[in-house]
Amino acid sequence: MADATTAEELARLAAAGDRAALDRLLTVLRPEVVRRCGRFLPCREDAEEAAQDVLLQVARHIGGFEGRSRFSTWLYTVVANCCRQKYRELRRRAAEQPAVEVPEPADPRTTSVIAGSRIDLLEALDQLEREHPHLVAPLVYRDLCQLDYAEAAERAGIPLGTLKSRLHEARRRVRPWLSAH
Repeated sequence: MADATTAEELARLAAAGDRAALDRLLTVLRPEVVRRCGRFLPCREDAEEAAQDVLLQVARHIGGFEGRSRFSTWLYTVVANCCRQKYRELRRRAAEQPAVEVPEPADPRTTSVIAGSRIDLLEALDQLEREHPHLVAPLVYRDLCQLDYAEAAERAGIPLGTLKSRLHEARRRVRPWLSAH
């Protein structure tokens, strides 16, 4: 983040109702949010759309930031959730489009090896959520948001030992889905 101290302080002020601090916070966050969304969604346009959703969620729900954990922790959770929602929306749209026989230009989301691995991860998370929803948060917080174990446990609202156990189980279940692609 541009200046973590500045973002943390702006978040506290914005959460307390300071509109100017919120406007400044959103400006400071935008580049980092776009970059973070790009880790989930390899197509730049999709990442930028998700980033807009993140900033909108921050603006709407900053009052819910209580300062018990770092603002970056709270933000990365919003980023992960918005990116997963954007991915579901993209899948839904793709499923609803009629089959077209005219050759389309290559979609960068399916032609890049890196993009493929990211899309595979999002698909694996989607499948994990359908089959074992309680395992998703530990995996997202620890492996995608890269929070330390204690922060991930706090954010998930579960004891540290439970987080580690669920994380182990989530990784075990997701691994075959990722290696199959």
